[in-house]
Amino acid sequence: MTTDVVTVGLDTPAKVIAQLLDTRHVNALPVLNEQRTVVGVVSEQDLLHKITYADLADAETEGWTRLLSRHHDAKAKSRASVARDLMTSPAVTVLPDATIVEAAKRMERHGVKTLPVVDGVGELVGIVTRRDLVGVLLRPDQQIHDEIVHEVFGEALLVNAPDLAVEVTEGVVTLRGTLDRLTQTTVAAGLVKRVDGVVHVNNELGHRTDDTVYVGM
Repeated sequence: MTTDVVTVGLDTPAKVIAQLLDTRHVNALPVLNEQRTVVGVVSEQDLLHKITYADLADAETEGWTRLLSRHHDAKAKSRASVARDLMTSPAVTVLPDATIVEAAKRMERHGVKTLPVVDGVGELVGIVTRRDLVGVLLRPDQQIHDEIVHEVFGEALLVNAPDLAVEVTEGVVTLRGTLDRLTQTTVAAGLVKRVDGVVHVNNELGHRTDDTVYVGM
């Protein structure tokens, strides 16, 4: 995500919003309230509604009247002058620990190009765009492989590389080998899923001990 985020307030004028979108080369801006929590997003599409429907607002023909009546939200935005009336609310957001795949699915499900990243109380911590996600998914397989071996297994789980095999093909990771405990295999798969560039994990890890089984005295 990007942490240097340009934001606007609820009363930011439409012209200022347009200038920010243009000068910062972004397609959407988070809208924050007085408590600095994200309450909406104003995008290029929202401004296009204003431009498009403003010209039609005074249409007198019956055909245009019927057309406009089917687009109440767009008509309202055509008359908007500040962010609170232009924005799309509530904002579609993600938490900082969301995976790349989760973020991509959320974007696709809601038809948005930008996701504000918020903490547990809704305060903005960053923003992620489609371009960011595409860039991560283009990460070379070798880089993904090396991070899994050295950082996930070597540093986080303290597992020796000879005890396992990590294969990465176009972002799809296959884990093979045998670990000491069953819980290790589950944790390993979870950590690997969060490595940038990983799109799927095939967890074929075995275990020597099932430490999920309670043995009574």
